[in-house]
Amino acid sequence: MFGLETLDGPSQAAALIGLVLAEAIVLYIGYGALERYLGPKLTALLRGD
Repeated sequence: MFGLETLDGPSQAAALIGLVLAEAIVLYIGYGALERYLGPKLTALLRGD
């Protein structure tokens, strides 16, 4: 998919760790933004405000 299989063992491991870390950062920022912008609205909706 990303061409990681063409790398040797240690390089492949480092690239995979980097990709997983990048994915985690993107998800952390994305879910944080959703919680910041939609959280208060959903809380108010559930409380009936």
